[in-house]
Amino acid sequence: MGIKAALPSYELGLYALVVLCAIAYSGHEIFECSRDSMNRKPFRENIKPGWHYFGRKMDTADFEWAMWFSSFRNFIIFALSGHVLFAKICSMTAPQHRSVVYMLYGILAVLGAMGSTYLMIILSHCLVLYTVALVKRKWLCFAAGLCSLASFKVEPFNTWQNGFVTGTFDLQDVLFYGGSGFSIMRCMSFALENCERKDGNYSIFALLKYNFYLPFFFFGPVMTFDRFHEQVNISELRRKENEMWHIRVHAVVHLAAIMAVDIFFHFFYILTIPSDVKFVNRLTDWALAGLAYSNLVYDWVKAAVMFGVINTIARLDHLDPPQPPKCITMLYVFAETHFDRGINDWLCKYVYDYIGENHDNILKELMATVSTFLITTLWLGPCEIVYIWSICNCFGLNFELWVQQFFQLNRFAGMEAKMSEAMSRRIRAFFGAANFWAIVLYNILALNSLDFALLVTKRILQTGFPLSTFSIWFITYCGVQLIKERERQLAIQEEKEKTE
Repeated sequence: MGIKAALPSYELGLYALVVLCAIAYSGHEIFECSRDSMNRKPFRENIKPGWHYFGRKMDTADFEWAMWFSSFRNFIIFALSGHVLFAKICSMTAPQHRSVVYMLYGILAVLGAMGSTYLMIILSHCLVLYTVALVKRKWLCFAAGLCSLASFKVEPFNTWQNGFVTGTFDLQDVLFYGGSGFSIMRCMSFALENCERKDGNYSIFALLKYNFYLPFFFFGPVMTFDRFHEQVNISELRRKENEMWHIRVHAVVHLAAIMAVDIFFHFFYILTIPSDVKFVNRLTDWALAGLAYSNLVYDWVKAAVMFGVINTIARLDHLDPPQPPKCITMLYVFAETHFDRGINDWLCKYVYDYIGENHDNILKELMATVSTFLITTLWLGPCEIVYIWSICNCFGLNFELWVQQFFQLNRFAGMEAKMSEAMSRRIRAFFGAANFWAIVLYNILALNSLDFALLVTKRILQTGFPLSTFSIWFITYCGVQLIKERERQLAIQEEKEKTE
């Protein structure tokens, strides 16, 4: 059945009311729980004084958020402001050489932040992978790239390389592993694109200009080499209509999101509470489900803000970077679930789509997903929790295809053909709701802990059965219907734009 199947407006209104009431009820319970647990001894390490205007303490359990907007804030502002300044001067005076200016500024910034030894380590990996790229064998490029990536992700090689970098500042490890990991992914993209080039090879300077573009260097996103090389070498720089206005709007939105998250953490301790499983076990099923869902939403907001800020800088440089991840509240299929659009695009282009082709063959899809998650496991850093996360999400992605293939059999396809489009949409949303919670449960084990994920699963599916199980399922069904309605409206809008 098509995506344009419509439902009555009163039915959609009921779904929206149910979802809003459920969010309000769950949110109220989390708020009360946060207020009552503010002074608990196990929470003292992460619940610290915040903005004195609110008279409440603040949840500071997320090291990355605290790092970006406290200790790392001044470095970000200084480094990116310098990049924007020099980039603007170059784009006005010598736009044909702007890629060289980006490279030189990036190298100097990395040198100043991490020292000459770290810079030499990155350059040595770039040189090795560039040499391999000249052979123009994809399997060899993959092998060399994955070996380089493993040297930063697997003991004892990562500790050995990190030992060469002097300095003891708090952010050293974060910058070291962030910059090195993304550098290897960029070098692999360069090598694979060089294999596709029929005439000659790209120069080593093309690789250095690609890798040392500062906004992408430490924290991504990864922009594949073919796209970066094409865009950065455009000498006639022109803005689209209202482009600068959109860039300003995005900058203001990201600033507002940062402030909103900081305010939110004064009233909802969604990151600290899951760390105490004994305390979490006292919560109601509604509060527990809301806590799991809000953790996933927060992680999306964090990724959207981080990549959004970086993408704003890239757009000022006349680039079209990877988009921020799709909002987790708009997802109910594993195939669209990701928190880093750049890595997702990289994996899809070079692994998942390359092996899986049209994704309609069960065996090829299995090979594609296993290969994708093997590389993802190496990228995230092999450990027990990452293994479990990869296995669960790999299974979820394949299970979607198995179910799809099963219901495309003549018997079930014939039954669906006899239904109205609205009824078909309701049945699909029913299964989509179950899939939505599979996505939530499979991902909170990586975002929080395995114990918290197991507790949520047990309470929703076992202890809370049947009342909590079916209540949460129905509420999620309502949410999936709202997502489908938005997809329907977007599809109609896109069709109108094509016909105009």
